[in-house]
Amino acid sequence: MQRFQLYIDGAFTDGSGSFDSIDPATGQPWAVMSEARTADVNRAVDAAHRAFRSREWAGLTASARGKLLYKLADLVQAAAPKLAAIETRDTGKIIRETSAQIAYVAEYYRYYAGMADKIEGAHLPIDKPDMEVWLRREPIGVVAAIVPWNSQLFLSAVKLGPALAAGCTVVLKASEDGPAPMLEFARLVQEAGFPPGVVNIITGFGSECGAVLTAHPKVSHVAFTGGPETARHVVRASAENLASTSLELGGKSPFIVFEDADLDSAVNAQVSGIFAATGQSCVAGSRLLIQRSVKDAFLAKLKAKAEAIRIAAPDDMTTEVGPLCTQRQRDRIDTLVAASTASGAVLVTGGQVPEGQGFYYPPTILDCSDVPDAPALSNEFFGPVLSVVAFDTEEQALDLANDTAFGLASGVFTRSLTRAHRMIRGIRAGVVWVNTYRAVSPIAPFGGHGLSGHGREGGLAAALDYTTVKTVWLRTSDDPIPDPFIMR
Repeated sequence: MQRFQLYIDGAFTDGSGSFDSIDPATGQPWAVMSEARTADVNRAVDAAHRAFRSREWAGLTASARGKLLYKLADLVQAAAPKLAAIETRDTGKIIRETSAQIAYVAEYYRYYAGMADKIEGAHLPIDKPDMEVWLRREPIGVVAAIVPWNSQLFLSAVKLGPALAAGCTVVLKASEDGPAPMLEFARLVQEAGFPPGVVNIITGFGSECGAVLTAHPKVSHVAFTGGPETARHVVRASAENLASTSLELGGKSPFIVFEDADLDSAVNAQVSGIFAATGQSCVAGSRLLIQRSVKDAFLAKLKAKAEAIRIAAPDDMTTEVGPLCTQRQRDRIDTLVAASTASGAVLVTGGQVPEGQGFYYPPTILDCSDVPDAPALSNEFFGPVLSVVAFDTEEQALDLANDTAFGLASGVFTRSLTRAHRMIRGIRAGVVWVNTYRAVSPIAPFGGHGLSGHGREGGLAAALDYTTVKTVWLRTSDDPIPDPFIMR
């Protein structure tokens, strides 16, 4: 059994407790994780608070912060194979995905390294002749960053990168499910040379570790990725310290295919959009809205692709779908699929828990065209399950797309440029992909609204979320300030 420690104040340390981490491919424990409880969270936040005020960090120029981030990016790129293997072992995410994703994570740190000395203030053309007024953008303070188990290194980069570029310090809580890659990543933070306390990485359970962290009086901002229900607890906890929040939550994203689309291209995008990462992605295109005239042809192609997917061990480079991360997630998916078929949804393929060890679940397609209230249409599965609904007109497609409490991502497939623009305007989502899906870049902001949260990650907007504005007034007159009690 491998052992992983917390990283607090520049040193690796045991937490107040420990727990086993389960290999999703076997269902058996493979590593022991240190567990952060109240005292450990307090140590981490105190370290971040000291570092935020220290000359070693606060005294650095923005360019110097950028150089540390460039160093971290190089280390991430070099360590990508090792980090990918650990993430695959601990979360079940297939090695071909973790390898590619972690290598690209380095680009996020490079992007924010370059932004560190470009977060600018402003001069105001004030309406008083004897005053100069300008704005300074300064780091907001200690950041509590909370990431889920899926794509942890990516989801931490979109928080750590802009927070460190802005000059904040961070306590990052990795999920209690599959935290090993983040605790290993801490070694790169240490090697990059960040002063002690600037980055602290812990893991533990939400009921204690997460609750104490988000309500801590020395935390100024909470950056959270996860589900809406946990986000409600985060927001309630942040009422204690009045910390600002950015929330990147779930989705039930519409994937809209019109009859004039390139069907083969759209099928490949749909496979990527729902079955990649075993469907464990917040932007999964889990609601296929297909024009009725091409529904049968499209589903025939999609069914053949789904049934040809290779389901095998996640550390095999030929595997296309691996296990789900946890047993409880598979149980929940199986229950929702059963409830959906019981309500009248037609099972096109999949839907059966395979025999053997590990938390595997097959690519599954449910035709819900005649069952508008099927559970599959409103619940986020976070697994390889696609719900299908047919439409006849563009107006129906738009109504169906917006018939959700979520608003994270969407996809539109059509050869009509004018239709694409109408759909872009009409869809209520933070991201609209046209004739593509799941494309990301550090340059492009990402986020949603409604039950998909608020705030943006990626791009300049993310860095500004970690700053606060200071207004500076400078009187330029040498004349004495008049007595305020003498009326003239």
